Amino acid sequence: MSRFSGVIYGMATSVTFGLIPLFTLPLIGKGMDYDSILFYRFCFASIALGMVMLIKGESFRIDLKDLPVFLMLAFFYTFSSLFLLYGYGYMGAGVATALHFTYPVFVTLLMFFLFKEKASWLTWLSVALAVCGVALLSLPESGMSADVKGVVIVLLSAVAYGSYIVGVNKSRVRTMNSRKLAFYVFVFTTVIFAVWDIFSGGLQTPPDLSSFGNLILLAVLPTVVSNITLVLAVRHIGGTLTSVLGALEPLTAVCVGVLVFGEDFTAREGLGILLVLVAVTVIIMTGTIQKTLNKVLKRIRPRHA
Repeated sequence: MSRFSGVIYGMATSVTFGLIPLFTLPLIGKGMDYDSILFYRFCFASIALGMVMLIKGESFRIDLKDLPVFLMLAFFYTFSSLFLLYGYGYMGAGVATALHFTYPVFVTLLMFFLFKEKASWLTWLSVALAVCGVALLSLPESGMSADVKGVVIVLLSAVAYGSYIVGVNKSRVRTMNSRKLAFYVFVFTTVIFAVWDIFSGGLQTPPDLSSFGNLILLAVLPTVVSNITLVLAVRHIGGTLTSVLGALEPLTAVCVGVLVFGEDFTAREGLGILLVLVAVTVIIMTGTIQKTLNKVLKRIRPRHA
């Protein structure tokens, strides 16, 4: 029962995160700037997550030495969120989310180049599959003349999110309670967008009641709920299986784009997304795959007398 609950939590994490375009595209369509949207998202998320922590009686106390780390993590989170929204202006939400989902590949590459973490042949196979998937999603049928600006922007979103994950795992806050960590990252991200809005012409107000509702839902479902269910999923089924269930994230975004916003979806894009999902799954399951292959090889290897 605990494993079943963990799978449900993991699916909820991915599906709710995949709903980001459902709430952001109507706001963009009504003329709201990306930075204003994200200010409200993280402001409301900070309030909601803070209320959860209060209800659970969790401590808000942190060390002053944690502040520079939170600022760094917030910058990564800021640019990841901002570039993803920019990407929606260049391509369908499903394709953009699939490209963003390459972040585990960038985590692996960052760990390899910055911290000399060993990478197996499965890792490099995953990188090759991801590159092929990105090529299918970005290049036109006729060849290499595509405007790659949107693809680069969304891949920068993936790089920024990968940097955030590496930053968490290699910094002094890696053992901090996950809700407290998310709360302070959201608070610092809100501050960054507030400063950004001040210097870029001011914060926009939601144009109507439905927009305000979308902002609340954006803050609650793909931000707070996804964060809470992520913690519960990891607790019940571990990080590996939770990460594999993350494949539902781009699939949810594809369904939202096609069914709600009438976006085109071609077989070429489907193959590209499939390659990205396979690449990410292999990255996540590298250890398990390697152990299984080693066992198989031992069984079929000829024995010498």
